[in-house]
Amino acid sequence: MEKHIYPIFDRMATRSDKEQLLGQRGLMIWFTGLSGSGKSTLAVALERALQERGLLCRILDGDNIRTGINKNLGFSPADRVENIRRIAEVGRLFVDTGVITLSAFISPTRELREMARAIVGPADFLEVYVSTPLAECERRDVKGLYAKARRGEIADFTGISAPFEEPEAPALSLDTAALSVESAVGMLLRAVLPRVTL
Repeated sequence: MEKHIYPIFDRMATRSDKEQLLGQRGLMIWFTGLSGSGKSTLAVALERALQERGLLCRILDGDNIRTGINKNLGFSPADRVENIRRIAEVGRLFVDTGVITLSAFISPTRELREMARAIVGPADFLEVYVSTPLAECERRDVKGLYAKARRGEIADFTGISAPFEEPEAPALSLDTAALSVESAVGMLLRAVLPRVTL
């Protein structure tokens, strides 16, 4: 019988041990959509709703990833892949610890999202497409990014000069131009709670 090359894994507490301790199951909720679609807003609102129910969550988004673990990455195609790969790897560690992990990244291609799903594990990955139309995202333009992209100041900007591939079969599709945050969170809770309840 071959010995495990990393024997510490054989001595660590198991995922099941940690989930029993927390009283919940780990899950990755992967929000994808255009800039300004409402991904982070929904992630924050869902985190609050789950916390009110005594469930431990962690949000991963550009603010806490690109200023920390991924601060050495730019926006080249290779760096974009590496950005999502690292996010998925970090997310998997949280999920394996029993933490409900909410990831809010554009992740514009199906290939990127499938890579993330494969890393986290399909059984632990819930894809949520924040399907807010481009016109509404551009109208919001909270950070002024669309205006810069339209002026040619930002190259390869998703939705303007770079494509966004819609998910083919997301667990949920939420258009924040048509849904209130409260309604969207209600739909999210109905999808998430059965997956995280022991």
